[in-house]
Amino acid sequence: MKSLVLLIAALPLGARPPLSPELKKVVTVEAPLVALVHARVIDGTGAPAREDQTILLRDGRIEALGPAGLAVPKEAQVLDLTGRTVLPGLVGMHNHLFYTHSIHSDERGAALPPGRLFAEIGFSAPRLYLACGVTTIRTTGSLEPYADLNIKRQIDAGRMPGPKVELTAPYLEGLEPAVPQMNVLRGPEDAKRFVAFWADAGFTSFKAYMNITRADLGAAIAAAHARGIKVTGHLCSVGWREAAALGLDNFEHGPVYSDSEFAAGKQPDACLQGAPVRDFWLKADIAGPEVQGLIQDLVKRGTAVTSTLPVFELGVPGRPPLQQKVLDAMSAESRASYLAARGRVRVTPDPPAERLLKKEMAFELAFARAGGLLLAGPDPTGMGGVLPGYGDHRELELLVEAGFTPLEAIRIATHNGAAYLGRLDRIGTLAPGKDADLLVVKGDPSRRIEDIEQVELVFKDGLGYDPARLLESVRGHVGIR
Repeated sequence: MKSLVLLIAALPLGARPPLSPELKKVVTVEAPLVALVHARVIDGTGAPAREDQTILLRDGRIEALGPAGLAVPKEAQVLDLTGRTVLPGLVGMHNHLFYTHSIHSDERGAALPPGRLFAEIGFSAPRLYLACGVTTIRTTGSLEPYADLNIKRQIDAGRMPGPKVELTAPYLEGLEPAVPQMNVLRGPEDAKRFVAFWADAGFTSFKAYMNITRADLGAAIAAAHARGIKVTGHLCSVGWREAAALGLDNFEHGPVYSDSEFAAGKQPDACLQGAPVRDFWLKADIAGPEVQGLIQDLVKRGTAVTSTLPVFELGVPGRPPLQQKVLDAMSAESRASYLAARGRVRVTPDPPAERLLKKEMAFELAFARAGGLLLAGPDPTGMGGVLPGYGDHRELELLVEAGFTPLEAIRIATHNGAAYLGRLDRIGTLAPGKDADLLVVKGDPSRRIEDIEQVELVFKDGLGYDPARLLESVRGHVGIR
C-alpha cells in the first residue's frame, strides 16, 4: 500500500511457493519475514490497546510481539504502521457464500412461489471477506455444497484469494422448506444418513433450519456429535430450550427473531411466526424470569449464540447508513432490488422494528454479561443490503451500539469465534506462535469502532493482501458471481 512505508526491501521468497496468477494480482507483501513497527495492537483478548508495538511475521506465523525496541532482523521487510492499528483477523460465524441477489415478491412483499431463491457468489464473497479483514469464516449453511467444497479447495491451494473456510453442510430442514433450494428430511433415520453423507464429503458443521422436527433434530445432533461435529440452528418449529436440551451447540440470530417458544399458540414441531412472536418479545422484560431462565439454561449448557444484527437492521426505516461502496459492489439487478426493498421499508414502516432490534441488542448484552459465548456474523441475505465483509464491519458497530465496548466487540468477532471452532491455538488473538492472520486499519477502533472500516492491509498466513485491489476486482459482481 502506498500509505505504508517500506523501510527495507524484501529478500527472495526462499521456501514460499510461487504465487498463483490470481494471488499475484492482489498480494503486495510476500516476504518470508515481515516486521510491523510502531503499530498500535489490539490483541483480541479484550485487553487495552498497546501503543508503539513491533510484530514479527515469519513463514506465515507470528514469531514475536513486543514494544518498540524488539530486535528486527536485518533481512526483514519492514512496514512503518505509525497511526495504524493491528488486530487479529476477524472470525465470521454467520458468513454465507450465497446472497439475496434479487427479491421477487408480491405487492405485500411476500415471496412468490416457489419461495426465496439465493445466488452463489463464489467469486465475489471470498474476496470481499478477505478485503475487509475477515480471515476465517464459517459458512453457516450451504445451498450449493459442491461449489462450496471446490471454493474452499481452491482457496486452500492458493489458486484464488479468500479466507480460511469452515464448511457448514446443506441445511437440516423439514416441511415446508422456507427456501426451495433446501433438502427435506423424511425422519430421524434420514437425518442420520444426511449427516453421515455430508460429513464424509468434508463438511465440519451442520445447521438446522426453521421447520425441522424435534425427532429429526435430535437424531442429527446425536449423529454429528458422534463424529465430533457441532450443530447450530436457525429455528422456529423447535423452541430454544427444547433444542438446547437435545444438545444443540449454537443458536443463530438471537431469540427475538427466531425463538417462538414463549408465544401464545405455539404448537409442538410447528413454526409460528408473525404477530404472536413479535408481540411477546415487544413486551418481554429481558431481566424478567422467562428470558433470564432461558439465558441461565444456555449458559449452564455452554450453548453459544450468534449475533447477526445487520440483517435485522435492514427492516428498520432509515437504517443502515446507505454507503456508496456497498452499492458499487452490487450488480445492477441486485442494487435495484435492494433499493426498491429499502424504499418499501420507508414507505410502509413497521413501527415495532426499531424496538425489536433494541430488544435483541439487550438480550445479547445480557447473555454475554451472564457468561454466555456470543459470536458474530452478518448473514448476507435479507433484502440484499448486507454484503460479505462490509456486513462484518457493521456487526461490530452494532454490538457497540448494543452496549459493548469496542474492545469487547472486537473480542466477540475474533477470540470468541476461534474458541467456538476449537482453533484458538491458531487464530482469534495475536500472540507468538499463532497464524499470521491480522488486519491493519487506519485509526483506532478501540476508541472509535467505525475505524474498523478503514482497512489498509490484510495478512492471511503471512501474505499481505491489498484491500483496494480486492474490492476493485468485485465491483459490480455481487449477485452475479
